Amino acid sequence: MKTRTSSHFDITRRDALKSSIGGATLAAFGTGAAVPAALSVASVAVGLGAAHAESAAMTRELTQPATGIVMHPDYARTIAQMAYIWGWPMVNMINRYAKITQAPHPGLLGGILPAAPRGQVGMLHDYIEPSETFVTCPNQDVVYGLGFFSLDEEPVVAQVPDFGDRFWVYALYDQRTDQFGQLGKPYGSKPGFYLLAGPKWEGLKPNGITEVIRCPTALGNAIPRIFQDDTPEDKEAIQSVINQVVFYPLKDFTGEMKTIDWANTPDIPVPQSDGDSGGGETKWVIPEMYFDQFPEVVDTVDPLPGEEALYQQFRLLLDAAAKDPELKKVLIETAVETEEKVIKPFFEWKHNGRPAGNGWNRSTNNAQWGIDYFNRTGTSKSNMFDNRPNETQYFYTDYDGSGAQLEGSKAYSVTFPAGQEPPVNGFWSLTMYNDKHLFHANDLKRYSLGTKNKNLERNPDGSLTLYAGAKSPGADKESNWLPAPDGTFSLYIRAYWGKEPILDGSWQPPKIERV
Repeated sequence: MKTRTSSHFDITRRDALKSSIGGATLAAFGTGAAVPAALSVASVAVGLGAAHAESAAMTRELTQPATGIVMHPDYARTIAQMAYIWGWPMVNMINRYAKITQAPHPGLLGGILPAAPRGQVGMLHDYIEPSETFVTCPNQDVVYGLGFFSLDEEPVVAQVPDFGDRFWVYALYDQRTDQFGQLGKPYGSKPGFYLLAGPKWEGLKPNGITEVIRCPTALGNAIPRIFQDDTPEDKEAIQSVINQVVFYPLKDFTGEMKTIDWANTPDIPVPQSDGDSGGGETKWVIPEMYFDQFPEVVDTVDPLPGEEALYQQFRLLLDAAAKDPELKKVLIETAVETEEKVIKPFFEWKHNGRPAGNGWNRSTNNAQWGIDYFNRTGTSKSNMFDNRPNETQYFYTDYDGSGAQLEGSKAYSVTFPAGQEPPVNGFWSLTMYNDKHLFHANDLKRYSLGTKNKNLERNPDGSLTLYAGAKSPGADKESNWLPAPDGTFSLYIRAYWGKEPILDGSWQPPKIERV
């Protein structure tokens, strides 16, 4: 999680005071106003000196939300809607944790999805299969891993083998879906053993452990990503290194590098699904059950500075609903309505991030959300488990350059002028997704094009044109073609370990042209 200091902004004494109490947060949400910039700074800033100490002392004297009040239905509905939007990613994490950790051993769930018992990680041995529905917007540029942890109860050792020149990053997420720690090629991380521990773990760093990495919440998860070329040679070469990507509880640490032959681990039968995914991503948040699970979030995830008033309002709401069955019905009705009217629209790319030029949007604050609740929930709905902006920047669109919906029945081209492909230190790709933000199975078994591909054909002037559509653009162009479904689809650019033009927004994705 990135911490901003007072050197980035001018903070008045009044702004610092408002930020520290959390009241400004609730007021802003209640009116639909934007959260003040000072709130996102002062609520996490440290080292503000005497002014900060004085404002903290004044905060303790402020009147807090009253207890024992009679909460009428419309009051409850207002707080419940905010609770639903705010907590949606964290309930989502609870349910993913519960499902994945049912695995009896590390392996592939249904032969498709990495899974493992609590405190361990399962690894793929190749790109992810197009039939997976665990998470939207997967990529076929990396070999993935996945595991969930309870880090106060059981610290976890993460092995880092010698990846050589290969791009890799271990994305570590807390329950809020913020990344914690820095493990990967962009950080110059060395091979060794790293200990992941929760906020309340009080042990000492064992001999042989390179570093202890603290997760701000007890619940955490890891999604390793290791780049792989789309060649048989690289698929063979990567096996020995990914076999050393192993996570396990601290009690099993011996100081020796463990290995698992991921290509030959027994598959794990798929348990019966809860809820209908409708052909899309597994439905991880059930509105009708949300407020039965929400108390666990409030009880186990400590408030960030400035969130205290929100937490008090949430507790008042839950206490009132526990005593009044009619009020509990209001909460369920609000959850169902908010899912439909607020959460569902986040799935459209025009409601995610900010404009990036030529009809594309780009991700904002990914995996370092802090109190950016709406972007956090929007991403949890549309493409959960982004990397931090410095690790990956994402560009996405449902429309061509004229503003028309992308349709498989039509044909499109995306041309990167010579020298103007995404400027990265890692790799880049253009990925095709269907209307569910999942892969469209096709005869070429091709779902993305980019750095990994060694057979892309360039134009005589050095530019690179990629094609998208349900029909082949012709044999001479087929190496550069992404097959589309007959219906609507979206396009998605990843820029891993972007250079400055990616980070500062000066690089823009090319216009999508109708052919």
